[in-house]
Amino acid sequence: MDDDGKPGRLRTLEDVDFRGRRVLLRADLNVPLTADGAVADASRIDATLPTLRRLLDADCAVVLASHLGRPKGRVVPALSLAPVAQVLSQRLGRPVPLAPGVTGPEVAARVRALGPGEVLLLENLRFDPREEKDDPAFAAELAQGLDLLVDDAFGAVHRAHASVHALAGVLESVAGLLVAREVEMLSRLLGQVERPYAVVLGGAKVADKLGMVATLGERADRLIVGGGMANTFLLARGGRMGRSLVEPDRAADARALMERLGERLLLPVDLVVGSAPDDPEPRVVGADAVPDDAMALDIGPQTRGRFAAALAESRTVFWNGPMGVFERPAYRAGTQAVAAAVAAVPGLSVVGGGDSVAALHAAGVASRIGHVSTGGGASLEFLEGRDLPGLRVLGYRPPGAR
Repeated sequence: MDDDGKPGRLRTLEDVDFRGRRVLLRADLNVPLTADGAVADASRIDATLPTLRRLLDADCAVVLASHLGRPKGRVVPALSLAPVAQVLSQRLGRPVPLAPGVTGPEVAARVRALGPGEVLLLENLRFDPREEKDDPAFAAELAQGLDLLVDDAFGAVHRAHASVHALAGVLESVAGLLVAREVEMLSRLLGQVERPYAVVLGGAKVADKLGMVATLGERADRLIVGGGMANTFLLARGGRMGRSLVEPDRAADARALMERLGERLLLPVDLVVGSAPDDPEPRVVGADAVPDDAMALDIGPQTRGRFAAALAESRTVFWNGPMGVFERPAYRAGTQAVAAAVAAVPGLSVVGGGDSVAALHAAGVASRIGHVSTGGGASLEFLEGRDLPGLRVLGYRPPGAR
């Protein structure tokens, strides 16, 4: 929809003549780094390469911009995009120099000197506090010497930050190939889907996903909840949760959702517990009987079977969030079981969230997923039906946006 709220569609590269133009490509290069500062997983870099290559092949001069981590408006050397520049250079087979900053005279000079088919990577956008404040003056500085914004950072479209929001008020703006694909695939989950339709939610906290649980719970035939967020539901129905992560202040909300969703809501029946995430001797207990000295760290074997059986009956599935502390070998079986079950769904499967995607790769089944979303919070808020600021400025608003 357009700014007046009337129906419209996402503006994409197909709607503009971008050949030979001077482009700011906003990408999501917020990749995990190893202890020694190398890129640990280049998936997000690879995800934006089709858009970057298309622009470079069209003789565009491309200024590439991204955030990395949470430096909170300060220059944090450990969060420099230098490792990303190295990977980009390897992937593209051409130099990808890193600018000496985000804005300023020296950066502006480098931007002006950029020729057709060349690319310059700006330093971490969040080194400047004005990025997260959606500062129009910062957006104007980013736009100097450029004439088109291509937003390919789906993982940031739910943020009203300068590079994805205010900047669109300065430059002509369109969605890149990645953002267009995300909107297309996630929109399918909001339309007429092949049923049965199952939604799998995990992760640490129920508070972050209550809106999602309520919205998708109404649309789905089966809502499967595991991980830390399941603990609050189990607590709400009277379970003993020991030292597990729970949110007592959300118990009433969880109880109301259980009453509303009834048998459509599937919760764990057993849990794998330990004294701490590094406890090498896990125990299996009933889902309502976590010992006082233990915490829930994974779903148990009976639950894995129940969740897998529900998914085996499904023809459409969306999954976001692990079933436990899957980074630890003793507590990853539940998440891996869900990954394998989602991959086996014969219809449309969509997976979002960094931890879930990492689990897919660890289980070796990522190639069998219909769509792997690059957005965690963004995909959740999109499916909740929220009006996302970074998409609104590109012409898109969901039906009934609030």
